[in-house]
This record gives sequence, C-alpha cells and structure tokens, in this order.
Amino acid sequence: MNLFEENESVVVFKVDNENFDLEEFLSYKDISGRLFRKLYKEKKIYINSRFKRKGLILEKGDIVSIVMEDEDENTLPQEIEIDIIYEDHDLLIINKEPNIVVHPTKSHFENTLSNGIAYYFKKKGIKKKIRFVNRLDMDTSGVLIVAKNPFAHQQMALQFENNMVEKKYQALVSGVMKKDGDYIDLPIGREEDKSIIKVVTEKGQEALTKYNVIERYEDSTLLDVQIFTGRSHQIRVHLAHLGHPIIGDTLYGKENPYIHRQALHSYYLKAKHPRTKEPIEFLAPLPKDINILINHLKNK
Repeated sequence: MNLFEENESVVVFKVDNENFDLEEFLSYKDISGRLFRKLYKEKKIYINSRFKRKGLILEKGDIVSIVMEDEDENTLPQEIEIDIIYEDHDLLIINKEPNIVVHPTKSHFENTLSNGIAYYFKKKGIKKKIRFVNRLDMDTSGVLIVAKNPFAHQQMALQFENNMVEKKYQALVSGVMKKDGDYIDLPIGREEDKSIIKVVTEKGQEALTKYNVIERYEDSTLLDVQIFTGRSHQIRVHLAHLGHPIIGDTLYGKENPYIHRQALHSYYLKAKHPRTKEPIEFLAPLPKDINILINHLKNK
C-alpha cells in the first residue's frame, strides 16, 4: 500500500483551486489554523508524497496528504462494558450508560467511560488517543462521539461549534405540559460565579430549545426535545424554568424513588462524516431505567 493513498491513517485532498498556498488550501477544507500548525510542525502534511514548505503555491491536481500516525493513550485500561453503536477509521459512537463519569478526574480516576474505551482500544490493537467530541452529564445517557484522530476531532467539533449537528433527546418531566410543543429561546448563565447551577438570565448566552409532547400521564409528560445550541445543562435549565423540571433531576428539581438520575436520554444525532462529508445518523434506544419509569407513570 502506498503510504500516501487514502486509508485509515491518511486523509487525502485533491487540489481543485489555483493560487492557494498549503495553509490557505487546508483552511478552505475546514482545517483549523491550530491543527494545521500542529501537523505541519510534526511534518505530517505532504504535497505529492513529499514534505514541502508551506508557502509554496499549489497547482491544480496536486495531492495533499495528512498522515495520522499511531498514538499512545495514557488512560488506565479497565474492562468496563461499552455499548458501541458504530465504528470506523475515524469515529467510535457509543450509547453511554447513565451514572458513569466520562473523563477520569482526581476524584474519579478509575471506572470512567474513558477507562473502558482505553481497554477496548488495547484489546483491538487501536493505537489512538481518546478524543470526546460532545459531552453528556454523568447522569445523562445516550449518543456520545469519540474521534480516533485529530483530524476527525477537529472536523466534528467544528460542526458542533457551528450548530450544524442535529441533536434530539427524550425527557420525562414533572407536571402535565399544556402545549403540544414550543420553542424556548432564553439565555442561560451561571447563578453565581463558580457555581455549577445555571439559570435563565439576561446576562447569559443564547440558548434555543424545542420540545414536542410525545405522551401525557397523570402528573408527568414524556417529551421529544431538540437543542440548537450547546449550553451546559441547557435542557434541564429550560424545562425547570417552565416549571416542569426533569424527573429525578436533584439539581434543578427533586429526587424520585423510581429513577436515580435525571430522566434525560440523547437518543438521536445527525451530522456529517468528518472524512466523506456524507450525512451520518445515530440512534440510541432508551435505557432500562427510563423504560421502567415510563411503565410506572403509565400505570399510576
């Protein structure tokens, strides 16, 4: 195999514009300046199979290759079951279980999702760093994206940053929602400096949420929720502000004996593949604890 042919370790671009230098061309292909400088410094960008100075003007038909070599991952591998929805050269898509921390921290050095992925990578001989693209709270379940290389991470993160990713959740909320659906267009910010609690405030950042009622119960409602911005705790804050906190959300509502976390699940995500630019969609079925709660609410 030619090192510079498109494969799992090489991304290839054909130059179809004239009068671009290397950095300008890759910027046109949505490669960030930060990633370009990193790759160029490490001599991982080639023009027609040769490393050349970045100021060189490219010619139509030139082939630009980005080589992504094997990497060492320092996270402690632990045999923790992970529910894989999809996997290819660039992406690992996981249906995250509830009640598990994503990243190791000083207080959660072990038994995190990262430890489980590190074990899976080691078992499969995948020599890549673990790069989470999106984030979910410890107690939120659902679709989580891991990029296997810096190119895929930067390309996917750009889509999230530009609100180009379609993200849908299901949530069970306290009380019966009167409207069948609506948009919640209210800014979100911190309640106080250094506080983890977020609130609706004029000083906050723009936040847009859409909800539709799936089913109403005696004193609760099952919602389909779509977010168009990615503010921390966005769905939880917006729904609590309406007077319908998510069931089991102890930060913005109260405990519930039938579920030991907020009843919020990221069930759908649509984006573009970082390499092919083709649409990709992922579905994560509702976890057991939310299904049990739904059955309880239906039979009250």
